[in-house]
Amino acid sequence: MARDLILVAVAYLLGSVPCGIVIARLQGNVDLRRVGSGNIGATNVLRAVGKGAAVLTLLGDIGKGALAVSLARWAGGSSGVVATVALAAVVGHLFPVLARFRGGKGVATTLGVVLATVPAVGGLLLLIWLAVAAIWRYSSLAALAATAALPPLLWLLDGRPAMLGASAVLLVLIFARHRDNIQRLLAGTEGKIGQTVRGQGSGGH
Repeated sequence: MARDLILVAVAYLLGSVPCGIVIARLQGNVDLRRVGSGNIGATNVLRAVGKGAAVLTLLGDIGKGALAVSLARWAGGSSGVVATVALAAVVGHLFPVLARFRGGKGVATTLGVVLATVPAVGGLLLLIWLAVAAIWRYSSLAALAATAALPPLLWLLDGRPAMLGASAVLLVLIFARHRDNIQRLLAGTEGKIGQTVRGQGSGGH
């Protein structure tokens, strides 16, 4: 029990590492929370700093989720513990204690935990994200499409109840964090991938 609690706490702390904030500050001397959409994810880093910084942020956000789950699996955690660790890592990104609980949207970290838990599902989610982003150029729409596909793909390719339960929670959390994006998508005012920063509150992911 103590080991499992430690794994969950470590996962939350890993998820709390604000990769986008750190990279934007180091590479562009930019306070990411004050530009563009104000989000700390890779899409806002792309607009505010550039492609290289965005790639590093994406890899960092994916990596911290994958690392948290990998530690749980290495420690011999049950499927329930691994699912809880996965949720803790994403919650850490959404509400990071290391960034005053002002986090991102959780999509990249979710991809990381899924890749480390069920690689086939993670690969399919990545393909869905890339396809939607390439066709419609909206990062948020791609994120929502991939997230919506998570529970059915896990049901088809994995089927463990703990992971299905975790995927349902992740679906609710990520859609809730994207409520403003959903409104802008419906209104036709959402910022597209690669658009330049227009100031705080601009549409974007």
